Amino acid sequence: MIVLVGILMVTISVFGGFLLEGGPLAVLVQPVEVMIICGAALGTLIISAPKPHLIGLAQGLVKLFKGVGSQREAFLELLCLQYEIFINARKHGFIALERDVAEPEKSTIISKYPGFLRRHHAVTFFADSLRLLVDGAVSPHDLDQLLDREMETHHETASKPAAILSKVGDTLPGLGIVAAVLGIVISMGAIDGPAAEMGHKVAVALVGTFLGVLLAYGFVNPLAAGLEMAAEGDANYLACIKAGVVAFAKGSPPSVAIEFSRRVISDHDRPTLAVTEAAVQAMTPR
Repeated sequence: MIVLVGILMVTISVFGGFLLEGGPLAVLVQPVEVMIICGAALGTLIISAPKPHLIGLAQGLVKLFKGVGSQREAFLELLCLQYEIFINARKHGFIALERDVAEPEKSTIISKYPGFLRRHHAVTFFADSLRLLVDGAVSPHDLDQLLDREMETHHETASKPAAILSKVGDTLPGLGIVAAVLGIVISMGAIDGPAAEMGHKVAVALVGTFLGVLLAYGFVNPLAAGLEMAAEGDANYLACIKAGVVAFAKGSPPSVAIEFSRRVISDHDRPTLAVTEAAVQAMTPR
């Protein structure tokens, strides 16, 4: 929702200011210019990005427009989940987690945390990490390095849609110039006509440049920045999981392991120590 507010503010500020200065709003309404610029921009997007990245871009924009608000509750839920999982493993051994890692959505523990289950990559990341502990396949040191590599790969992939959209935003001023040049070509063809008609055609041509710059710096590039910030938030979520799992694998008690997790959360999303302790104390561990 906050994204829509920002778009509305940009639109009102630009077009409202134009109206207040006495500009005729009708001259800015040029569907053909919009078709040239937006159609060409969409074409460059399709040319430059493979299908998986286009799907990721569409999904990212949908999530961005829906808005996620503060992630503090989501991180608190994650800390509680880790605590409950670690307590279970502490009491019954890693073998007790076999059902949890095999079918997380059917786990009696994980199924209590629907917010976590909606983050499909995080569920896979957590389950696969715990499976390595259940199988005893790697040492804590190797597990640390392995999870770091997976996080790097995921973040690189998750950052691609923002990078692609940013490049499209960078092309928009140039595409606006293309539309303007086409308009000037048309204007030159009517140079023998009335001055008023010639002036109108030149104005229409300049609208192309205006729209290209406005779309780039007022809408597309800010949306790309929003996608980049969302990718950073997802990376921080995985880092929270990784810190807790590695700390527990090294022998830390559950309460200490989730404190490792809590400390890697970004300041604006991090639950306080008191809130975290109250949340885990209110739980009934298995």
